[in-house]
Amino acid sequence: MKICRFNDNRIGVVRDDGVHDVTAILDKFEPVRYPFPLGDQLIERLPELRPELESLADGAAAIEIASVDFLSPVANPTKIIGVPANYQAHRDEAKGDPDFDAGRKRFAGSIEEQGLFLKANSALVGPSEGVAVRFPDKRTDHEAELGVIIGKRGSDIPIEEAFDYVAGYALAMDMVVRGGQDRSMRKSIDSYAVLGPWMITADEVPEPENLEFELRVNGEVRQKANTSMMIMKLAHQISWGSNYYTLVPGDIIMSGTCAGVSKVEDGDTIEFDFEGIGSMQVAVRAHS
Repeated sequence: MKICRFNDNRIGVVRDDGVHDVTAILDKFEPVRYPFPLGDQLIERLPELRPELESLADGAAAIEIASVDFLSPVANPTKIIGVPANYQAHRDEAKGDPDFDAGRKRFAGSIEEQGLFLKANSALVGPSEGVAVRFPDKRTDHEAELGVIIGKRGSDIPIEEAFDYVAGYALAMDMVVRGGQDRSMRKSIDSYAVLGPWMITADEVPEPENLEFELRVNGEVRQKANTSMMIMKLAHQISWGSNYYTLVPGDIIMSGTCAGVSKVEDGDTIEFDFEGIGSMQVAVRAHS
């Protein structure tokens, strides 16, 4: 199943013929009061609600995908976790790029030595919202990644059980401003965490660690790789992260990028395809 949020916070099920509006599923939720519960309640209850979502989709007319504005399929993550330098070719290209020099001394070790990093939730957008380049005098790069969406609460998760905690997958772009500051600052700018266009449930992606992906800027291929090339595999990411943070439904892991990261600027168009998941187009504009 593919679940999306679109237009004015509508909920959709995406099928071959288009998007089917299933927003009526929200009637199943009781009103909540402050303090609001942590996490994304729809994703948490997805296994329970899935039969009714399918039924609602059966009865709803299809909306053409091209006419829909896709928001992030996750509305309320408690955190966005990033995995640094998780493809060897990207580590190699960074060594020869002077724009990486400012942070190289602090971020030169293995993934375990560097540690995971966090992106601010306020950076999260869907593909239709686009990327707003905040500092045009600095270099903003695209980083194409597989987004892993957590489906149930867990802490100290054993590696062999890690995939039991995955609700699904989405295309993720971990945008970044190059510089010497901590990663979490440079990667937490508004609109610098793009997720979408939908979440595909984990049962429909039997081999998430063997998927081809490609990112193009203005039609030119910039990044192309396979998730099998990850240094730290997905189960390790989930397990290791859960040793430090309790993972909550809706939490997002951006699992690392491959070689080919490069600058984007106002007026560019990014196209991103991921085998078995989908495609998205993201416009780049100037911040105002």
